[in-house]
Amino acid sequence: MGRRLLLGLGQTAAVVLLIFVLTEALPGDAAVALAGDQPDPERIARIREAMQLDRPAIERFLEWVGGMLHGDLGASLVTGRPVTGYLTTGLGPTVLLAAATLVLLVPLSVGLGVLAARREGGPLDRTVSALTLAVHAVPEFALGVLLATLFALRLGWLPPTAVGTGGDLAAHPAVLVLPVAVLLSRPVCSISRLVRAGMIDAMASPYAAQARRYGLSGARVRWAHALPNALAPATQQLARTCDWLLSGVIVVEALFVIPGLGTVLIDAVAARDVPVVQGIAVVFGVVTVVLNLGADLVARRFAPRSQVAA
Repeated sequence: MGRRLLLGLGQTAAVVLLIFVLTEALPGDAAVALAGDQPDPERIARIREAMQLDRPAIERFLEWVGGMLHGDLGASLVTGRPVTGYLTTGLGPTVLLAAATLVLLVPLSVGLGVLAARREGGPLDRTVSALTLAVHAVPEFALGVLLATLFALRLGWLPPTAVGTGGDLAAHPAVLVLPVAVLLSRPVCSISRLVRAGMIDAMASPYAAQARRYGLSGARVRWAHALPNALAPATQQLARTCDWLLSGVIVVEALFVIPGLGTVLIDAVAARDVPVVQGIAVVFGVVTVVLNLGADLVARRFAPRSQVAA
């Protein structure tokens, strides 16, 4: 446990350093973006000096890390607004979108996996396997365009974007349907296949056979004994899915014009607003490390059952 926490701290430090190095490597900067289409080198130099972009990189890095340790992620080079303000504004829609996806993801994935495992080799199993493989192969952007064209533009059942909601997605739940459907598409396919494979192995194991000999019902063996052991690999995949959601949210927010962190990040990259890019990237990186740490701990909670049962 302690070793894993130390590794997580080391990973966080590495993420912070890598984010700074990569943002430094971005072509151009905010001074170039603010200088206009026909920039004057002298004007760019003055803007860069006013923004303190002419200071050594190591000096800016140490100042950035020091501020971060005190909860200060700096200020936007373009507007002067604190980066934490951008995070506060964009966090709500992003968290709501991700939370709605995760709330539906777990029961859908487990249910599909268990259902397919119960009918192993049958028509239902083959249908579920074929559909999950087909949907998993479709890129999120293409699927989003397809769903928006069909259900929003052709049928008119759902709004195509979040324009006009004022950023209050909770008050307009219909806006969430298409984005959540796109975010669910791939992880449901991958996790349900893992649950299916784990359930088939668990139900064929000696401890499941022994439980049936003791007179336990098939439902109790399946849900109380086989499923917890089948969920160990799926837990790791769920953590990787949460990582993927961070990038998927960026695509989905851009496609459906949702004013979340993904949209803020895209706008900041276009304006070369490095502090905002760094702040959002640090949040995404730390969340990734924490999720993977949590997944390791949960997987260890399930692992003893498998080892003892074996």
